[in-house]
Amino acid sequence: MTAPLAPPAAPEVLARCAALVRPALREAVERLHPWTAEMAAYSFGWCEVGGAPATAPGGKGVRQALAVLGARAAGADGRAGIPAAVAVELVHTFSLLHDDIMDGDATRRRRPAVWKAYGTGPAVLAGDALFALAVETLAAVPHGTRAVRLLSAALTDLVRGQADDLLFTGRPHTGPDRVTAEEYRAMAEAKTGALLGCACALGALLGGADEEVTGALERAGRHLGIAFQLVDDVLGIWGDPAVTGKPAGGDLREGKKTYPVLAALASPAGRALPGLLGSPERVREAAALIEAAGGRAGRAAALAEARVHTAAARTLLARAPLAAGAAADLLTLLDHLVGREL
Repeated sequence: MTAPLAPPAAPEVLARCAALVRPALREAVERLHPWTAEMAAYSFGWCEVGGAPATAPGGKGVRQALAVLGARAAGADGRAGIPAAVAVELVHTFSLLHDDIMDGDATRRRRPAVWKAYGTGPAVLAGDALFALAVETLAAVPHGTRAVRLLSAALTDLVRGQADDLLFTGRPHTGPDRVTAEEYRAMAEAKTGALLGCACALGALLGGADEEVTGALERAGRHLGIAFQLVDDVLGIWGDPAVTGKPAGGDLREGKKTYPVLAALASPAGRALPGLLGSPERVREAAALIEAAGGRAGRAAALAEARVHTAAARTLLARAPLAAGAAADLLTLLDHLVGREL
């Protein structure tokens, strides 16, 4: 008897989807004004400042892969999800360009961020161009009106989540006005989960899925987004800069209210933490204190919470009537994305 083939590894799934989407993504970017097209190409790692070709590290391509797999989960060819994949990748990149400006992050994927390489005004303009291009891309496809509505709803949530994330920095670490774990989950779902859920649902919509499938995929993507953000929070404190592309402890240096910080603040061991947060000189001390909080706090709590949302996403995918091969690829991708530190 022939042994069953092992499911493809997550990097293979991501690479296969990226190869399918890349030509259409490049074609879309080339429709922009040459200046904004160059900044977009730089942000994707396709060129250097000035337009010289480059092979700089790009993103993981998670959202475009989810759109392709969403179409396949509906029983269609993955190519049906390409317009959705292009649109969500454009929106994701637009959000990164603006996020880097708001957060003051000077680097992205081990290169100067677009605002550092080209200037703040040009980077804002490039982000606006990518957003407009995403809407144009979806408006031209079958079910375009519904697709644009799905994207608009996700963008509204994304902006709400980003607003909350920015406002969290001005809230106290302790007391009745502190940021709660429930508020954090809502922020993470909106800021990160909305677009992941939208990617799955858009791909399924363009693949001809009904409301049951698109709804299940959208909800699973939102749970994946919360888990993804939780793992990002862990990496933001303890991640290897050679892997993450960002300085170690950057979130602590900026005093962000990430989940490990919130969990540690709620524990007796975290009482000294407020005096350490936001101090560039005491980043290691703050990370050690969060780690020492242990148990239900700190790093362990963030990873445990990520597992809860991973399990919820898996349950939704298992219950929905999805095409078997695509469902397996979605599960492989889910485990890979939230298993970076689990």
